[in-house]
Parts: sequence; C-alpha cells; structure tokens
Amino acid sequence: MRIGIDWGGTKIEGVALDHDGAVLARHRVGTPKGDYDGCLAAIVALVAELEREAGRKGTVGIGIPGAISPRTGLIMNANSTWNIGRPLDTDIMGALGREVRIENDANCFAVSEAVDGAGARYGVVWGVIIGTGAGSGIAIDGRALGGRNRIAGEWGHNPTPWPRDDERPGPQCYCGKRGCLETFISGTGIQRDHLARTGHQLVAAEIADLMRSGDAGATATYADYVDRLARGIAHVVNILDPDVIVLGGGMSNVDELYRDLPAAITPYVFSDGFETPVVRNTHGDSSGVRGAAWLWKD
Repeated sequence: MRIGIDWGGTKIEGVALDHDGAVLARHRVGTPKGDYDGCLAAIVALVAELEREAGRKGTVGIGIPGAISPRTGLIMNANSTWNIGRPLDTDIMGALGREVRIENDANCFAVSEAVDGAGARYGVVWGVIIGTGAGSGIAIDGRALGGRNRIAGEWGHNPTPWPRDDERPGPQCYCGKRGCLETFISGTGIQRDHLARTGHQLVAAEIADLMRSGDAGATATYADYVDRLARGIAHVVNILDPDVIVLGGGMSNVDELYRDLPAAITPYVFSDGFETPVVRNTHGDSSGVRGAAWLWKD
C-alpha cells in the first residue's frame, strides 16, 4: 500500500492507494497555518488514520509547496513561509519512524498524470499548473525530475518570453522581480489584466463566460492570455520538447484552451511544426496527493 500526503496552504490531504491505484482510504484536514510542528502532527495523525482504515501499513510520500535544498537539507521556496528553513525530511521521518519520500507538489502532479492519468502513454510528461500561481513539474518514465538544484519545472519565475513593448517591465511579482510569466498566465494574472482593460474585477471563470457570450473586453483579455500562455509553453518546448503537456489548476478548466493553444504555440516553436498534445489532467485536485503516493512506484 502507498500513502500520499498533499501538504497545501489551506488543507493537508492524505490518500492510501493499493497496488493498482485504487483508493483504499482518503482524509483531509485544515492546514495549521503558521504552525510547523502542528503540520507535522497533522501528517502523523493522517497517516495513522489511513493505515487504521486500510488495515495495513504503507509507504509514505509527501508533496510540498517548495523543495528540500540539496545544499542545506532545509525547505526552500515554500509559499507557506513558516516552513522555510525547516529540516522536514529529518523531522517527519523521526515522527513516523520510517523512510519518507518528499517532492515538490507540482512534480507530484506530473508523476500522478504520468503513472495513470492523461500522460500515462508518454515518456516525458510536462505537467503545467496554472491556478493562483503558475508552476510545473516534469516526470520522465513516471518518475519526478527534481533537478540538481531542486528547481526543475519552475517556469513561472522566468521572464515572459518574446515580450511586447506594452508588457515591459511587467507587473511586480512577489518574488521581487518584474514581468515573471506567473504574473501574466496565472488565474490572478488574467484577473489583473481584465481589470486594467475594462475596470471590472472578475474571477477567471467569469471572464471565460463573458468571452463565450461575445463580450469584447473579455474576448480581448482571453486572446492576450492565450498568446502569453502559448509563448511561455513554447519557450519550454524549445528546451525540453516533452511528449505531452498536461494542464492543471483552475485555468485548465477553460475548455477553449485545448482548441486554441496548439495553433498559438506553433509560431514560437523552433521546428517545422508542433505536434505535442496539450491535454486536460485526469485526476484534477487529486493529482497532487496521488502523485505523492506514486513516489514509491519503484
């Protein structure tokens, strides 16, 4: 049995999977915000409850926002800032009394979709998460690619490629730089752009609905969004050339993206065509926790 834990900013979810990926047990609790020790205790309790319900012990994989620094062994780049600088692997293995595998949550998403999701037929899976922020993960033959510096897939904090004059220097990003791709292609990015264009504060789903109704402002906002997302994707395709691109996060629910993105990506790809499938995820919000469990696939 494999146990996966998805440690998010608002919830900590746990799932127990059997050998074939069927769910044996699932539970979630609210994240004790600002309380690192409380989060550890919540994970230990979740593992115990999952094992009690499933009636057996299992391996444990944990997906986290951020990564374990290869230099210090401490958490880095976590938007749950109270975790930064903590020796999570040592602490959680001590608390559980067993080996634990820990990976970035976006990489867990990619692993989940690569093992038994939308990318299951492909060797190199690039999982693109476009929600409140913009991140991604890479899975090769069903295993996460963390990278030497543990930042593989961190495309959201690169500059927006092929920028137009009106996109420079770009919005201020929380990371301290301006014009990061995340500031344009996240759900919050499209909301900011639409507000600047129309003066209307709407969430991404509302903008998409207005676009479908023919609203001129929403149509322009959507067109800019597709172009920016296409440029960002093409930039990575030119480096990684994945076998499939799997979209996740709230923006992945905009159906029109799967119709419009391939043609928008093609002009920016350094090849004589763009054949890479761009597909919706299979497991939705469950991909992160399932991917954490599949960290023990081998």
